[in-house]
Amino acid sequence: MLTETVFRTEDLGRAERFDAWRECMRRTVAPMEVTSHRLADFAASQRLLHLGRLSVWASTVQPCRYRRGPRDIRSSDPELYHLTLVLPGSGTLATAQAGNSDASHGRDIYLIDTSRPCEVWSPPGGSPVVGIGMEIPKPLVPLSPLLRPHVDRLLGRQISGRRGFGLLLAQTLVQLVGGEPGYRPSDVPRLNALLADLVAGMLAQESETTAGLPAGTRDRTLVLRVREYVRQNLRDPGLSPVTVAAAHHLSTRQLHRLFEAEEETVAGLIRAGRLEAARRALTDPARRAVPVHAVAADWGFTSPAHFSRAFRAAYGAPPGDYRRRAFAPRPDTGRRGTARGGALSRKGDERLPGPGRRARPGQASAGGQARPE
Repeated sequence: MLTETVFRTEDLGRAERFDAWRECMRRTVAPMEVTSHRLADFAASQRLLHLGRLSVWASTVQPCRYRRGPRDIRSSDPELYHLTLVLPGSGTLATAQAGNSDASHGRDIYLIDTSRPCEVWSPPGGSPVVGIGMEIPKPLVPLSPLLRPHVDRLLGRQISGRRGFGLLLAQTLVQLVGGEPGYRPSDVPRLNALLADLVAGMLAQESETTAGLPAGTRDRTLVLRVREYVRQNLRDPGLSPVTVAAAHHLSTRQLHRLFEAEEETVAGLIRAGRLEAARRALTDPARRAVPVHAVAADWGFTSPAHFSRAFRAAYGAPPGDYRRRAFAPRPDTGRRGTARGGALSRKGDERLPGPGRRARPGQASAGGQARPE
């Protein structure tokens, strides 16, 4: 599990709560002035994930005003970019920095530079602000001097978290603070690199230029965009490497070259995504009456025979048998362990190369026939 710190005003006496929150924000971001009209019944909570040089934190807080002025900057400047993703149902957050001002609502992101005076506030009497903040050192964000003047124009402005890299960043932040299992302290360097690339990609996209991104960052962020595009279009039977390349203004040769270092090809990514979505649908009690061929068609397979072959290669059983075994009652096994007729064997998951993965030389790919690349 990742290291985290939890702050809750409900753990403190009423007279201590606001002062404690003010100190919490100064520690988390940078020295600043914090004021509120809700001192008597002030409430706030924060769950902070420590990610090495980065920090990500979810919070719910009564309306406040945060001001970082020249004196605060002279006192201490950690040279960070601060980003907040405002979550649906949150109160409004207004921002002002570098001559820009804007208001952020649910699924919006705003960007602040700790090296410049800024102000962030929510209207007195408004709803509590619910969001996810992130502090990332500016040198960690892979931007060239060519791009930084463009980024300066985004300070204090609303950035959409509903599309492009803003959406990818928002989804990653929500997953991180949602307590998803599987992340270990040893994953922190990879999470740092992923978040830094997503921030750089978002800023470049909002600046309508990628010229200031290093080549490696451009490629990694483009791979993330392609993966998200595939995920959102799996139901389209026409989805193929050709259409994916066209949607990203690439030739198919460029697209394949982009994925050379990845674990799967683009065709494999499409096939694996469709198969996994179909597998989940087949084992969903709410869709038990839906015929197998209809499930296959719902996830972009135009040939029932091809779907059956690909599914069996990936999961070790034809789709109909897989579904029957998933819903079969488990016999009482007593103390003798799991009976054969119980839960599905994982052998299909263990076979190499698995759905979507590159086949080793001499080994058939898991999807049978794939769409032409």
